[in-house]
Amino acid sequence: MKFTKKFAAVAVAALALVGTTACSNSKSNDSSSSKSADIPTKITKKTTVVFWHGMTGTQEKTLQSLTKDFEKKNPNITVKLENQGKYNDLQAKINSTLQSPNNLPTITQAYPGWLLNAANSKRLVDMTPYINNSKIGWGSAKKSDIREELLKGAQIKGTQYGIPFNKSVEMLTYNKDLLDKYGVKVPKTMAELKAASKKIYEKSNHKVVGAGFDSLSNYYVLGMKDEGVNFSKNINFTGSKSKKVINYYADGIKAGYFKTAGSAGYLSGDFSNQKVAMFVGTSAGEGFVKMGVGNKFQYGVAPRPSKYNMQQGTDIYMFNKGTAEQKAAAFMYIKYLLGKNQQLTWADQTGYIPVTNNVINSSAYKDSTKSKVPAQLDKAMKNLYSVPVVKNSNAAYTQLNSIMQNIFAQAKKGQNWNSQIDAGKTKFESAWNQ
Repeated sequence: MKFTKKFAAVAVAALALVGTTACSNSKSNDSSSSKSADIPTKITKKTTVVFWHGMTGTQEKTLQSLTKDFEKKNPNITVKLENQGKYNDLQAKINSTLQSPNNLPTITQAYPGWLLNAANSKRLVDMTPYINNSKIGWGSAKKSDIREELLKGAQIKGTQYGIPFNKSVEMLTYNKDLLDKYGVKVPKTMAELKAASKKIYEKSNHKVVGAGFDSLSNYYVLGMKDEGVNFSKNINFTGSKSKKVINYYADGIKAGYFKTAGSAGYLSGDFSNQKVAMFVGTSAGEGFVKMGVGNKFQYGVAPRPSKYNMQQGTDIYMFNKGTAEQKAAAFMYIKYLLGKNQQLTWADQTGYIPVTNNVINSSAYKDSTKSKVPAQLDKAMKNLYSVPVVKNSNAAYTQLNSIMQNIFAQAKKGQNWNSQIDAGKTKFESAWNQ
């Protein structure tokens, strides 16, 4: 994920002439195994892999370092890293280049929702034959040790087009000193979060807001999931469950004990300045919290106080324009990035979470002295959810942010927000039906 100011396919036709005919057989085990036999398992001539990404700062430097290490171990492979700017820039570049597919990269970072059209037009490579190849891959998805929910989250219409890469989940970050001062326990449920926030706000004489959520889209999606409603076009935005989710936050904003990140986009600044005691945000943002807090107070990290949590961050997808060697080399690179040492380095340097179980559960990760996330991660990943990859789901999810902002702006003014919920229903349905 990217922050402002402070926060790889049955088209695995390894031979070009097999082309897209493999796509229709992506779910056949026989087909997968036969195509797997066509995948080059050694790169014997100079091969270049182009990787589009959106990493900056320490994240980009770490990616560059891992890439150089891979190239040293695989001298016939060159991985050309091409930074496309922010995520919206990367998404726009992919969408525009899909019109001229020969200009697409070998692989790219992306959210699955960005690539629904690419999958429908058979521009993506099914990773399954590569995963199942015992020489270049792991032999099976199970043997890959990739966290099942994360791997499934990189599927589009049931096909494994992506491999999880820079992933994160939401966590509750709290000011331990303030909670101790006001006799507040770390909340484990949304009801407890509300009660704790009210207590802090009142006991601080209204000087410290109790809590807030960085992502309003995530707040609504997970709130509805906790109510037993999956994210889909069938959601009744003005229905009782939807209003329950909206009102929980809006009531708190009106009363003063909840707040939103506003134009800043993240609550880490207010948290560091002790204007808010707790906030729910991405686990990848801890580094920014640490820098902001310094020695001012002790902070803690806990699982999101809800049943479900959102798996976030991008995966790596492969386009079918490359040669058999380029695709094989690209998968070798992706597999390398998921190696134990590389995952530990990636997590340690960037704040993103490991995507393999052996690393998530390793003492080398859990006992990290640089981050408070590892010790809490397994609990935080107990029930993961992701936005379904269906037509217009990405647009509707994105639209939620401005819809919620408008609603909560009314609440902050102390005005009734029902008209904004009605207006939000129109915008939400329009996004789904465009």
